[in-house]
Amino acid sequence: MRAVFREDHNIFHGQFRRFVDQEILPFHAQWERDGIVPKTVWRKAGENGLLCTMIPEEYGGGGGDFGHSAVVIEELARVNASGIGFSLHSDIVAPYILAYGTEEQKARWLPKMASAELIGAIAMTEPGTGSDLKEVRTTAQRVGDNYIINGQKTFISNGQNAGLVIVVAKTDKQAGAKGISLICVEDGTPGFSKGRNLDKIGLHAQDTSELFFEDVRVPVNNRLAEENLGFKYLMHQLAQERLIIALRATMSTETMLEKTIEYTRERKTFGQPVFDFQNTRFKLAEAKAKVTMLRVFTDHCLVLHLRRKLTPEMAAMAKLLGTEIQNKLLDDFLQFHGGYGYMTEYLIGRAWVDARVQRIVGGSSEIMKEIISRTL
Repeated sequence: MRAVFREDHNIFHGQFRRFVDQEILPFHAQWERDGIVPKTVWRKAGENGLLCTMIPEEYGGGGGDFGHSAVVIEELARVNASGIGFSLHSDIVAPYILAYGTEEQKARWLPKMASAELIGAIAMTEPGTGSDLKEVRTTAQRVGDNYIINGQKTFISNGQNAGLVIVVAKTDKQAGAKGISLICVEDGTPGFSKGRNLDKIGLHAQDTSELFFEDVRVPVNNRLAEENLGFKYLMHQLAQERLIIALRATMSTETMLEKTIEYTRERKTFGQPVFDFQNTRFKLAEAKAKVTMLRVFTDHCLVLHLRRKLTPEMAAMAKLLGTEIQNKLLDDFLQFHGGYGYMTEYLIGRAWVDARVQRIVGGSSEIMKEIISRTL
């Protein structure tokens, strides 16, 4: 393992890799056909202490740090297990509850998330508005000790499996981004329903859904922290979300480079291995240089984040560079595979199509450039 990881990270790495090899790899192709990862796999991960690794032990978590999360992120990226929503659940949803929840909320939800009794999702994006939080139309009107939630969300990862959803809603319709609150809604609450499992060009095993809220009544104590400060809380957590995407992109590109080198040494055309052509060697050499540079930078960002020093603009740089390099190089690697690269039996084709959304989720490349430009 790399120098950025400690011995406890390395031990956890071995444990999680065994889980991936035994419980995920043999079945992921079927889950892609099914369009969803079964909850039984989630529960096995929970039983083995592989979920919510950053959550303190007193709430059922692993008591670790983001280094343990990085192990999970990278191992899933290594085998292109793109349908597994562990990182969203453990490293995005659970940290919101840990950071902003009351003791009662943390005790109520986090142990169930660590065991996968509850699978977490966060509902931001809406039809027609994308991720522009100022334009959120879902409302949460306070009536006594309750909120009445009305609205619709789309592109919600873990949507079908979710037992707990953090809903981004307007509690002050006139205040734009300053009128947003984060409110937790549990599956089974009257008026809360899940639409179809969306048909995507990639990430076929990941359940991505529409969610509907029709006069959904939840108690005020389901709100995370203060009313109308949800936008502020969302901004605090975005650096980690973007680092997750950058780490995934880096590991995916590293893995696909090694597999492409192996393939071009074996595949022959015009009587010699594809690797022996100067164009192949030069393009792979350039890819190696870019991936090495990307790895050094993302590891630097990982170290900063472990020290709680990763800035939003640095995370935006990692996300921008990681996903842009990933998409460009995976396209090159697929080309070296020829027609076989377009077949789903080869990992490169699946990785290539799954990678495309990386430049969109967590803030598009254009938004990353906007964030970075503000610091110039």
